Amino acid sequence: MKNISERLTIPQQIVYVAKFMFERELTDIAGGNISAKVGDVIYMTPTLAGNQYHWDIGPEDVVSGSLSEIEQFKKHSRFSREGLSHLAIYQAFPYVGAVIHAHPKYVLPFTASSKPIPAVLNSSKSFGTLQYHTEAPSYSQEQADLIVEMFKDQEAGLKSKAGVVLMPRHGVILGSPDLITALDCLQRINTNAFAVMTQKRID
Repeated sequence: MKNISERLTIPQQIVYVAKFMFERELTDIAGGNISAKVGDVIYMTPTLAGNQYHWDIGPEDVVSGSLSEIEQFKKHSRFSREGLSHLAIYQAFPYVGAVIHAHPKYVLPFTASSKPIPAVLNSSKSFGTLQYHTEAPSYSQEQADLIVEMFKDQEAGLKSKAGVVLMPRHGVILGSPDLITALDCLQRINTNAFAVMTQKRID
């Protein structure tokens, strides 16, 4: 039996992950971005995939470009608004094969007040306590650079499961070896956030 990575092309994987995330409230209509890298080529969801298309996209909608021609890629008419952060991560960490930016339902209450999220479940303990990059304009190169700086302390995670950075009043961004692993980690992070919230009610 072939797994998801073996059965689907990279654009098909991006479509699969996008629908999975939206259906399970791992992101919302307001935004999010998904990308994957194969060699020098980056595949990315188009801008406003949530707002305009409600994540109902097909492989033909996935935008692609080359890291060696990065300025040209940035000028693509459908280049994602959060794309600068994706590109900065790929440039800084060549072994990263996928990046997901999302607005998970149970993570957002923490980001609203910039509260760190401790790891309370065994399934998320490898991420440790999730922390935030400092304030920066959304979608900016400054924001991208701050995210890269925080990932420098998470290289072991980036190579195995994921490096994770919370974004103040916004959401989460993570880098991973591949897209399916990134999706797995995103759901673990959201479930852990739910556990933290529920634990407070129980206590």
